[in-house]
Amino acid sequence: MKLDHVVYFTNSTPLQIVAEQQKLGRHAVVGGHHEKWGTQNALMYSYNAYVEWLSVERKDIAKKASHPLTDLLLYDLETGEGWGTLCISVEGIEQFNLEIKKKGFLTSGVFAAERKTPEGQVRKWRMLFIDQPLLDQLPLPFFIEWEEAENVRFAKLRKDGVFLAANENLEIRECVFRVEDPSKEIIKWANLLSQKISDFNLIILSNVVFKFITPSKNGKERLSDLIIETIKKT
Repeated sequence: MKLDHVVYFTNSTPLQIVAEQQKLGRHAVVGGHHEKWGTQNALMYSYNAYVEWLSVERKDIAKKASHPLTDLLLYDLETGEGWGTLCISVEGIEQFNLEIKKKGFLTSGVFAAERKTPEGQVRKWRMLFIDQPLLDQLPLPFFIEWEEAENVRFAKLRKDGVFLAANENLEIRECVFRVEDPSKEIIKWANLLSQKISDFNLIILSNVVFKFITPSKNGKERLSDLIIETIKKT
């Protein structure tokens, strides 16, 4: 189990995001289109995970999609852009679904997903969401299992120019969440993820640290800060 990607909800187009990141000296790319959901994205990879900027491309489709992430995107954009949620990669997503249901979590069930790249290639994966209402409280993460093995997927990303040497020098170290009751929230997340809570009130996955702090900003509990650092070469 590890962090797969973090999602930022935006009104900007993927091309605008790529240009903005280029000015900051970072390599982002147009991800593609989720045609069934009416959304589009830009992506920036780091050594251990990636950032997705998600925006609405076809609002008419998005409103009818009945997709948990699209619904959250539409809800959050009503009050402005910002970090929305994050995705965790798991192996054996069907079994994982059964395990968390035994803990009392209601889920969407596992379903297939895909996006079309600008080059017309189709990327496929399977997803799993926790059933939860659209509120200002912190949403629980969602889960993914990619169709291809990680080494195959990253080889294609390198070949396509999505994952450059500059991206490999970046690492997402920490996700900071602002919530009203950090102690309550971290217990819920630790239970869902079957993780221990560290002495410093953190959840430590294999490739990232989750930190829960207070207070929330503007009354909405969301991911507040994403700590991305340059990997120090030894």
